[in-house]
Amino acid sequence: MTHREVLRALSGLLMVLFAAMVSSTVVSVALPRIVGDLGGSQSQYTWVVTATLLASTASTPVWGKLADLFDKKRLLQIAIAVFGAASLACGLVQNTEQLIALRAVQGLGMGAVQVLVQVVIGAMVSPKERGRYNGYLGGVMAVSTVGGPLLGGAITDADWLGWQWCFFLAVPITVVASAMLSRTLHLDEVRKADTKVDYLGAVLIAAGVSLLLLWVTFVGDDFAWISWQTLAMAGGAVAILVAAAVVETRVGEPVVPLHVLKRRDPALATVASLAVGMAMFGGSVFLGQYFQVSRGFSPTEAGLLTIPMMLGVLVASAVAGRMVSKSGSVKPYIIAGTLVLTAGFAMLATIDHETSLVFMGAGMFAVGTGVGMSMQNLVLVVQNSVPLRELGAASGAITFFRSLGGTIGVSVLGAVLANQVADRIRDGLAAIGIDAAAAGGSSSGLDLDAMPEPVAAIVRASYGDATGHLFLISACIAAAGFVATLFLTPVRLRETVDLVEEIAVGEETVLGAR
Repeated sequence: MTHREVLRALSGLLMVLFAAMVSSTVVSVALPRIVGDLGGSQSQYTWVVTATLLASTASTPVWGKLADLFDKKRLLQIAIAVFGAASLACGLVQNTEQLIALRAVQGLGMGAVQVLVQVVIGAMVSPKERGRYNGYLGGVMAVSTVGGPLLGGAITDADWLGWQWCFFLAVPITVVASAMLSRTLHLDEVRKADTKVDYLGAVLIAAGVSLLLLWVTFVGDDFAWISWQTLAMAGGAVAILVAAAVVETRVGEPVVPLHVLKRRDPALATVASLAVGMAMFGGSVFLGQYFQVSRGFSPTEAGLLTIPMMLGVLVASAVAGRMVSKSGSVKPYIIAGTLVLTAGFAMLATIDHETSLVFMGAGMFAVGTGVGMSMQNLVLVVQNSVPLRELGAASGAITFFRSLGGTIGVSVLGAVLANQVADRIRDGLAAIGIDAAAAGGSSSGLDLDAMPEPVAAIVRASYGDATGHLFLISACIAAAGFVATLFLTPVRLRETVDLVEEIAVGEETVLGAR
């Protein structure tokens, strides 16, 4: 495809990617009202989120492998149809049980769209040219992640729209995107006649990941980290995933190509991506809570205050993408990105409930810049190391580990925040002569508006001061990713779509490409 043809197809790809990613964040602000209007409980509130997360993360590697076995364009259109239909149905639900079931279906479509868009871009352009297009990709991810809650708050507060439009919003976008892709996306598909789907591996991977995510979701709240439930769920997940690994080493077309992940660069990129996902998703998700609970801003104002992070991702992903395409070298930008990400979280680790918003804006901009320079370029490292026939599975694997890292990061940091806040509130209330247990002061779900001002001030200060500890942990995780990137091979990105063979010449390896 020519550059003009790529841009035409890319417009449709970015539209559907935006719809898929924003659908997971636009609902976050509206969920309390949605569950309240449908008469749901707190446990159902949790499952509305968990169902989407489980379906999206667990199915990502499966969709990636299917893209290696079947027509990529057809699969993407199926994924768009599943996602669009589920989004429409979610806006028409009458109770929370229906919403949970349909959110799971929507999660299947979301996971498919996120990985298939990257696979299709990889099939259209060479790794060297892919850098500048990944800049657009990173920008869409930033806008949807940070702008979603702001958009969701505006939709929910608008009486003439209502929370249903948080789901309906994706429908016209998917329809237009599907029509555009049917006309503009043209890929040369080469398939083997004896294609076989690894159904057993797919089932084991989905089951193991789902059980692991369920444990990560509920541990610390519904049961202790050291308990028989942890042993059963975490141990069972590990056993299932070990069985999946055994299956993947014996089948001809594995869902997750372990032989690819055993190579140096894909393995290091996966580790770094896991760390970036844990740090970025796990840390940034609590910024909105900090601004609202500790600083007293409204949801809309909290969304506006996170703009520096979105701006950092937009600028860094665009600039780094073009520099990568121009130079053909990706390692320096990944190293710089993870270093800036670590520095940004180190700045945010010093915040409390009175920190200057200018200082926080600088820290968030640094975090966004680090994410923009590293996240998509780590995917590029993996894609550059595999032939076209393994592009889908490799892209699905690194996307899966990034999502898994984000999920684990949110759970672990959430548990740390809950413990820190409970201790600080208890100590603060004791200092003014109030029994925390009798006052319910250790609960993180207190209605601050209904509390006496001295007590509310203690709660706000507790949340603000405890949030800094989360970013300190995020900085340490990001630093681990930085260390992993230092050992990446300084290869030049190939200029062709497919990789044919590796020819050893002296001490160097020349990549022969078609």
